[in-house]
Amino acid sequence: MEFLTIEVASILFAVAFIAGCVDAIAGGGGLLTIPALLLAGLPPAMALGTNKLQGVFGTLTAVMNFRRKGHVKLKPMIWEISLTFTGAAIGAVAVQNIEPGILLKLIPLAMLGIAIYFGVSPNIGSIDSHQRISRRTFAASVGFGIGFYDGFLGPGAGSFYVLAYVSLQGMNIISATAHSKVLNLTSNFGGLVFFIFGGNVIWSLGILMAIGQICGAYLGSQLAMKHGGKLIRPVIIISAIAISAKLLFDAW
Repeated sequence: MEFLTIEVASILFAVAFIAGCVDAIAGGGGLLTIPALLLAGLPPAMALGTNKLQGVFGTLTAVMNFRRKGHVKLKPMIWEISLTFTGAAIGAVAVQNIEPGILLKLIPLAMLGIAIYFGVSPNIGSIDSHQRISRRTFAASVGFGIGFYDGFLGPGAGSFYVLAYVSLQGMNIISATAHSKVLNLTSNFGGLVFFIFGGNVIWSLGILMAIGQICGAYLGSQLAMKHGGKLIRPVIIISAIAISAKLLFDAW
């Protein structure tokens, strides 16, 4: 912990605050926090584990705020939560044992697809629409699949969840964002458990950043509920493009 000077701690706290705000609106907060932790000198696995710890607090704050305002109910989500947790746990074990090279090359293309989808469909998610698959099928495919990705790598998982809820469950964009935070929390927690078992979490740093995440996530969720699609859609597009650019730069 010699690297954690007051200056570094202050920067990481500020990054966590901004990331918590962005993540509560559209996902993609890891784009800010993971590079910051790596630049601070943490090894990759330790950076991912510590990022999961601080991220859990941010997503929990957003979930509580969305739930308090009636945008999400947890009981109907039992299958999504269970299978997302399972996928995230498997992903977290996998990333500590294998290199995520192929995903780093493929995910930017998927993120660009999300940006294009929301960019060319200005009215998508403005109102509730037709549900295309059952909640259990959604849980087994989207919950498990994106949960695995979030445990394995993570950046952009929130945007993937929002897209899936809008396109496959027919939710409006505020409800989709609220539900995505529940699954984000689940996959963050599922990944965190196994990073803890692997000894890849710096608790003091994670808790410091968690305080920033809590403040940012509360602000972000309030803004998302107040402004709806007018705010969420452009933030998703900007976040998806930024994540794509960052991952392409790293991978290629």
